[in-house]
Amino acid sequence: MPEYIYKASDSLGKIIEGIMSAPEEGALVSKLHSMGYIPIKISPSSAGQKLSLSMRFSSLALPFNTVSAVDLLAFTQELSTLIKAGLPLDRTLSILVDLTENEKLKKIVQEVLKDVRGGRSFSDALAQHPRVFDRLYVNMVKAGEAGGVLDLVLTRLLDFLERSQQLKSTVLNAMIYPIILVCVMAVVIVVMLLFVIPRFTMIFESMGKALPLTTQILLSVSNAVQSYWWLFLGLGVLLYILFQRWCATERGRLAWDTFKLKLPFLKTLILKIEVARLSRTLGTLINSGVPLLQSLTIVKEVINNVVISQSITDISKGAKEGKGVSGPMRAAGVFPSLAMHMIRVGEETGRLDEMLIRVADTYDMDIQNTVKRFISVLEPLLILVMSFLVAFIVLSIIWAILSINDIAL
Repeated sequence: MPEYIYKASDSLGKIIEGIMSAPEEGALVSKLHSMGYIPIKISPSSAGQKLSLSMRFSSLALPFNTVSAVDLLAFTQELSTLIKAGLPLDRTLSILVDLTENEKLKKIVQEVLKDVRGGRSFSDALAQHPRVFDRLYVNMVKAGEAGGVLDLVLTRLLDFLERSQQLKSTVLNAMIYPIILVCVMAVVIVVMLLFVIPRFTMIFESMGKALPLTTQILLSVSNAVQSYWWLFLGLGVLLYILFQRWCATERGRLAWDTFKLKLPFLKTLILKIEVARLSRTLGTLINSGVPLLQSLTIVKEVINNVVISQSITDISKGAKEGKGVSGPMRAAGVFPSLAMHMIRVGEETGRLDEMLIRVADTYDMDIQNTVKRFISVLEPLLILVMSFLVAFIVLSIIWAILSINDIAL
């Protein structure tokens, strides 16, 4: 029978941790309820005799830790569980202070608890920490408070965060191997230019122009890297800083985002990612009771591409004039036809929020498949490039060595 690590709260709000055997998670939840506990977190145990590392070493969290998306997801999951269990908000937050492992987030939760006990609404207390709780998070909580359905809204918010994190993890995991290949390629080439080729320099110095052209080029590159590596490094850092500052300007960001949308493959991928983010955010907000115009304003802030973000302004203006969402979206000339068609169907059937979530699910799956296809092409291409560069270096040296006999003759 499998074993699970669990965190639960008793009737007094005390946190209980342990390991328990159960046929499945649902059975463990029922068992904890029968014992008078409120389950907060349950995860499979690979070693039944030990608690998870996060339980054992949570006290070692550094005070300067940032609040990551994973930390926020765990906080929201625990918050949703406790609220659905019927615990009062202040008691829930006091429990979360003990549960939160990230020190920075723990301090923020303490401040939120203090504000709530001081008479502030939960959403207003969260709004005091915009770097952790963005406008999407705050407005969904505010809508849940206004409608008396905070538990339901937190469930939707949790689903939104989980799906967003899943998509991000899928893309990052797919990029790990190509990044390793690029790093290995760079290390191999630098080692050969700095340490291997210089050993042959003294042999070839007296040969002058008799060296093959490829060998002369290789030696010139090696000498340049040896003598001016600091210049190349400094120039690269300077160009990166200048590029970042240029992109930070309104004109530079617009020009760069416009350029990315002109690249064949990148344009398709960016549009899919932004449409998925737009649709899921807008659908979640509308489904949670946030007004359409306010939702569009929030959506504009979560879009990364300026060109697409600016089109949200036109969509919001059209919606304000009674034109709906799909019409102004089509007029913007940026969004894929499939998304516009599905959103139009949602408007006509009065189920815009559900259709937006369906659009997001469709494009999330499409993004994963697109990234997998791209990586399947990129990996052999990188290996081919790496092999070509190493072969060029090795053959240049071999040709030079073989040419020594010809020169002697």
